[in-house]
Amino acid sequence: MTKELLDHACRELRQRNCTLAVGPMDGNTWHRYRLLTERGPEPAFCLEPDNPDEWPVWFAAAGFTPLATYFSAMCNDLSVEDPRIPRATGRLERDGVQVRPINSDEFTNELRRIYDVSRESFAGNFLYTPIGEAEFLAQYEPLRPHMRPELVLLAEQADRPVGFAFMLPDLAQAKRGVALDTVILKTLAVRPGRAWAGLGGVLLAHCHRAARTLGFRRAIHALMHENNNSLNLSGHYAKPFRRYTLFARALDK
Repeated sequence: MTKELLDHACRELRQRNCTLAVGPMDGNTWHRYRLLTERGPEPAFCLEPDNPDEWPVWFAAAGFTPLATYFSAMCNDLSVEDPRIPRATGRLERDGVQVRPINSDEFTNELRRIYDVSRESFAGNFLYTPIGEAEFLAQYEPLRPHMRPELVLLAEQADRPVGFAFMLPDLAQAKRGVALDTVILKTLAVRPGRAWAGLGGVLLAHCHRAARTLGFRRAIHALMHENNNSLNLSGHYAKPFRRYTLFARALDK
């Protein structure tokens, strides 16, 4: 990837009457996109996108500027509690919302329930594009051998899924030959609506407790959009240590 290649791609897009080039993006935001632009002190974690440090320089040289910024944050103490959680938990329980680990024996069916929440929860996200259930299942199926059911949580109301949290061990630690003491919060999603206000925080608190019970010491809250509510939730426990950027270039000249 060079400035010349990016310039060529922009010319091709302009000839097809496009007005804005956004990148890097592999089709849509369900696949790999954005560039790592500030590495910070921590090594790469499992499922984290990576790229040579010169790639952002090439995008800038080709006239691209930041369109959106994303962060990963580290929680170094899983015993930290958000004082708002007990009240939110009580209200949600009175409304019939229950949180449970997924049933690993029904993994595909559980993923279908997660997909049902995802397509509604993510619909308002920046640059969202819907995908079908089969494609969603294909993305998550490879994670099945590596997950711990205690770390993948479903929130339900009258048997209807209304939120979920998907956390898994940082297998990159094992590959480096160090102690596996870190988990990664990959996805946290709640259906929109006032009825489930506070559920994201409750799910996150449940995840931290479950990880601590399993003997983990730290949690990475991965790849949060700068304006996403997840970043606000994360701020009660974690501090950003990595930054990623999605770039854009106007094609009017």
